[in-house]
Amino acid sequence: MPARGEARRQRAGRRAAGRIAALPVRPEIRAILPPWGGERAIELLPGLDFDALAGLPPKWIAGFSDVSTLMAPLTLCAGWATLHGPNLMDLPLKDRVFGNEALQAALETGMPPAQEPHGQYWRWDAPGRQFANRVRLLGGGAGKMEGRLVGGCLDVLASLQGTPYFDLAAFKAEPAILYLENCELAPCGVLRALAGLRLSGTLDGLSGLVLGRSGAQDAADGEALRYQDALRAALDGLPYPVVIDADIGHVPPQWSLLNGAWAVLEVFGEGRARLEQRAAR
Repeated sequence: MPARGEARRQRAGRRAAGRIAALPVRPEIRAILPPWGGERAIELLPGLDFDALAGLPPKWIAGFSDVSTLMAPLTLCAGWATLHGPNLMDLPLKDRVFGNEALQAALETGMPPAQEPHGQYWRWDAPGRQFANRVRLLGGGAGKMEGRLVGGCLDVLASLQGTPYFDLAAFKAEPAILYLENCELAPCGVLRALAGLRLSGTLDGLSGLVLGRSGAQDAADGEALRYQDALRAALDGLPYPVVIDADIGHVPPQWSLLNGAWAVLEVFGEGRARLEQRAAR
């Protein structure tokens, strides 16, 4: 039996989960834009009736990081388009202005605009400094991919593999592009998460894989596994293009990606790429 304080927290958590799970079905709510957070969002999934949601008019749900736990299943299980873009608390930040503009365009027109990598990006551990964009193919060269977009934060989506909430089998009836971005996983954690997705079959049958810039510290020890080595160890030999260091996730600026949209991503080399999204092929 849990201690009294823990029991109170559990009851409060269940009440909060019930209120949050009710948001998508309330007709007066037209959009859901979480502030930040959501580390326990996985606990909401069993309380969502995805079959019922599939029959309701969809509404905008936008954000990134932990909210991927809700957005990817809403796309895969209920057929809702969900927008991987700024969270509410990101909107005032100067280094998120490009993502905010794409978010506004998506909300107004139903689709993000064509987007290219920005020339520089910023890092949380180096305020005031800008770094040259390095979006490229794993292994180098140029390439192109087309398919339906789905994805989000690797840290949380890796925990959904093998569940009905992250089953890409039906989604892959059309060509599909999976995108993922790392928040906190160390290189060995990235390797394990990606290798697990590969072993489970999640990475089979895709037309492309897109990885955002990692938000975690790379290994400092010269003998330790580094981030790029982790990617190669987990992903070498995949029969489709793998894009790395894309403008996605916890290292701004970021693209806005519409889960469920048909996307065409071309990578030209030397940090140059172009992403277009539309409703139909």
